[in-house]
Amino acid sequence: MKNEKIIAEKLLQADAIRLSPDKPFTWASGWKSPVYCDNRRVLSFPYLRDFIKSEMCNVIFEQFPDADLLAGVATAGIAWGAMAADQLKLPFIYVRPKPKEHGLGNQVEGFFEAGQKAVVVEDLISTGKSSLQVVDVLRKSGVEVTGMVSIFNYGFDTAVNSFKTAGVALESLTTYQSLIDLALEKKIIPAGTEELLQSWRANPAAWMSVV
Repeated sequence: MKNEKIIAEKLLQADAIRLSPDKPFTWASGWKSPVYCDNRRVLSFPYLRDFIKSEMCNVIFEQFPDADLLAGVATAGIAWGAMAADQLKLPFIYVRPKPKEHGLGNQVEGFFEAGQKAVVVEDLISTGKSSLQVVDVLRKSGVEVTGMVSIFNYGFDTAVNSFKTAGVALESLTTYQSLIDLALEKKIIPAGTEELLQSWRANPAAWMSVV
């Protein structure tokens, strides 16, 4: 059984998650955010990496026992998906954002067969748009997507609704809410900051105009 606070603590130890309510980060989308998550950093810390990998494997084994293969989302999900597939002794493939512009022109790399059941491995979920595009690619290739596993999930309503509409079961090792709870408990952020952080999660696109 996963413990979201422990996972959040491991990500904080690796400095993979940074909280800065006073000096927000700017995402590629242009959104201002009091939190930034880069799970690639965890790959540089062997013991933290091994812990996250094992927890991911536990979730896949418990929630998706009929998986025939794992599919990583390029690029951040490739390493995690490959490590999990190795531990679970499952085949591994990965999906590019777009077809390769030379060679065979593949968008799905690796060997798979139509009808196989796949679990998609992602590092984090924000709006869910790019993650669900991978699901569409796999489905069009004849693969049955039984679910998705991510390390971190911001918990935006738009992502929750999108995954529900797409019929994709999503499991995340930890969430934004668990991160906030841990940060307050450990006094990483000042008491009274929670309302500010919650207002961002409720409406990230307009957050800077209302705080």
